[in-house]
Amino acid sequence: MELLPCIEMQTSDNPSAAIIWLHGLGADGNDFASLVPQLDLGGLPGIRFVFPSAPSMPVTVNGGYVMPAWYDIIGRSDSDPEDASGIQNSAKAIGALIEREASRGIAYQNIVLAGFSQGCAMVLHTGLRFPRRLAGIMALSGYLPLASSLSAERNPANQDTPIFLAHGDWDAVIIPERSERSRDFLQANGYDVQWKNYPMEHSLHPIEVIDIGHFLRRVLAS
Repeated sequence: MELLPCIEMQTSDNPSAAIIWLHGLGADGNDFASLVPQLDLGGLPGIRFVFPSAPSMPVTVNGGYVMPAWYDIIGRSDSDPEDASGIQNSAKAIGALIEREASRGIAYQNIVLAGFSQGCAMVLHTGLRFPRRLAGIMALSGYLPLASSLSAERNPANQDTPIFLAHGDWDAVIIPERSERSRDFLQANGYDVQWKNYPMEHSLHPIEVIDIGHFLRRVLAS
C-alpha cells in the first residue's frame, strides 16, 4: 500500500514513541502540527509526530464537493448510512502508518493514535481493531463509527488501551449527544474511557490542550 503523505516532527533525533494524529474533514496534515509546542511534553522520551493527509473525495453531505476526507459522510445522524468501505480503506492506510513506525524501531505499545472529528472516528475504529497493543487513543470531537460491527471485529490487544474522549458542549457539527452515546457504548463494552467536555464548539479549548498533554504524558511515561 502506498503510504499517505505526512508531515513529521520529532522532539529528539532518536524517538522511541510516535503519535499519529489525524485531521478532520476538509483539512490536511498541517492542521494540528502547530499545536505540538503547546503540549508541554518535556521529560518524556523522544516522540515522532506524524500528521497524515487524507485523500480527496466527493462528500455527500457537502453536496458532493471534493475535499480531503477519510470517508464519505451521507448524513450527520446515527440513523444515516455509513460509508463502511471508505472507513475500512482508511483504516488500512492508518494501519500502514503504524507498521511503518514499528519498522522504524518504535514499539507498538509506544504509539498513540490521535484524531479530530472524522479523524477521531478513524482512530477509534482503527485502534480498537488493531492486533497489537497501542499506548493510547486520543479521540477529539467525534464519535465511534460502525459501532454495530465492533463486537465482531474488536481485538483484545486493545481492550485495556486508555481512551481520551473529548467533545464541545456547543458542537453543532457533531452534536454532543452523539459523542456521549459513543462514550456510553465503549464503557458498556469494558473500555477504559476518560471523558472530558468543554465549553466550545467544533474546535479545541485551551484547557483541552492541557488535558491532552496530561493524557500523553500518562500513556507515554514508561
